[in-house]
Amino acid sequence: MIRVMTIDDYDGVNKLWHTIHGFALRSMDDSREGVERFLKRNPSTSVVAIEDDKIVGAILCGHDGRRGCLYHVCVDPDYRLKGIGKAMVVYCMNALKEEKINKVSLIAFTKNDIGNAFWKRIGWTKREDLNYYDFTLNESNIVKFNE
Repeated sequence: MIRVMTIDDYDGVNKLWHTIHGFALRSMDDSREGVERFLKRNPSTSVVAIEDDKIVGAILCGHDGRRGCLYHVCVDPDYRLKGIGKAMVVYCMNALKEEKINKVSLIAFTKNDIGNAFWKRIGWTKREDLNYYDFTLNESNIVKFNE
């Protein structure tokens, strides 16, 4: 079952995030408070996948009024290759269409072979025409990678 994510899902989503090898989490942005802020700004576009009475997939999805973005797309390794990831992406894309968003982007780590193969397989285009830049406004927002 795929449905809209709420803050009540946080513990299950956070537990899932910590099972994904190579996944990067930020101490502030991915805290309960950070996710709650994100969901309040984007109340109908983030999703969870439920199987066997637990959260087995999740996507934080939002937009700025012009472009949508997918964050933290993940599926429990024991539930992969069952169409859950694609179903969640389709759900998010339809939610963004409802909000009149016409373009969606995401960032995948270059070393994320499984994720990059997934995006290619479901028809996303890897951009070669731009560079991605970021600037850290708050050094306290520490990134930790799951080993």
